[in-house]
Amino acid sequence: MKVKRIVANVDTQDIAAAKRFYQDVLGLDLLMDHGWIATYGSLEEMSIQISFASQGGSDTPIPDLSIEVDDVDAALERMNLAGFPVEYGPADEPWGVRRFYVRDPFGKLINILSHTNP
Repeated sequence: MKVKRIVANVDTQDIAAAKRFYQDVLGLDLLMDHGWIATYGSLEEMSIQISFASQGGSDTPIPDLSIEVDDVDAALERMNLAGFPVEYGPADEPWGVRRFYVRDPFGKLINILSHTNP
């Protein structure tokens, strides 16, 4: 048996609110929409990971999701332009990532990051 995909599910009655944050700002593709569920993702291959944590690093809260981007500063600018307030960062962390925290429309704490070390 091989795990092929891990999907995070967010409970909401406002499915359409995801579009502005996840598609319009972060640029994810709408992969599926049945009205009662909409799934955003990337048509590119992504690695499968699940993390378990006692803190978010640097004594921050544990984020609900971590999203790696190719340019964290561009993502930060897009979040600011869209009016999503940053709750932490941007910060260059000692373990080799640059990141910031923002809340999505559902109140989930999102860790947006880029690796600074190859």
